[in-house]
Amino acid sequence: MRLKTTLDQWLTLFEVDKAGSIQAAATALNKSHTTLIYAIKKLESQLGISVVKVEGRRAVLTDDGKSLLRRAQSMIEQAQALEEISIQLAQGVESEIIIAIDHLCDRKWLYEPLAIFLEGNSTTSIKVIETSLSKTSSMVEQESADISIITLPITNYPCESFGTVNMLPIVMKSHPLASKPELCMADLAVNRQIVTRDLGESVKRDVGWLKSNQRITVDNFDHALQAVKHGLGYCRIPEHIIKRQNDPDLVILNVEYSNCYHVPLHLALPKADKTGSATKNLYRLLLQSVDKR
Repeated sequence: MRLKTTLDQWLTLFEVDKAGSIQAAATALNKSHTTLIYAIKKLESQLGISVVKVEGRRAVLTDDGKSLLRRAQSMIEQAQALEEISIQLAQGVESEIIIAIDHLCDRKWLYEPLAIFLEGNSTTSIKVIETSLSKTSSMVEQESADISIITLPITNYPCESFGTVNMLPIVMKSHPLASKPELCMADLAVNRQIVTRDLGESVKRDVGWLKSNQRITVDNFDHALQAVKHGLGYCRIPEHIIKRQNDPDLVILNVEYSNCYHVPLHLALPKADKTGSATKNLYRLLLQSVDKR
């Protein structure tokens, strides 16, 4: 299909409507007054309708012109976006960044800096993959991610400190363990434990105390918290998740020698020198956010 009109003609109409006169629009477009008059007359001839009329000293759009421009507006914006994207691509900006985030991490630590990054980048898409245990390590070692939020440093892969997560044992207020002022490990052993599984695909890893006689294994802490809320057992949950719940029916257990433990989080660039400019920019924003928490 061959179009009768051009994008440049619709841009001319947009500028005339914005400026309120053909002369002002000509200045904005760096074109002559005569060129714009010719462009408008040609557009009207091609469409078979009048799109601009003169009222006093102002050039205004007719009702038909306004109606058409409303529909053309998105086309103009898309064309401008295409040019911005092409500039960024020409500068080597990545079309996609893959971020692997360990499920222990507070998600706002990622999404708040990411919001700032996206304000200045309309080109790069983001893929976020949740990891745990062996999958956290493998995505770094296999260079499957551009940025990885990991727990412990991985051999031969530089990383920087990103924060610390506190792990607390919780149950519902109605659970038998909640009524005991102090617990020992033997108390936990005879009660059902809810644990999160290793999301890796090959070698699986276990971390922490896993000696309960019965366990429920789930994929992530969202599932684990729901299981706790249904009274199915106790679970160690990141403190930031517990605080966000603000649920008075959740009880933090007092366990002898095992009240709380800390898990360090780190930022890594698995692809090192092969890392793209957009990824490096986002990485810097993530690091800068640490001091603002």
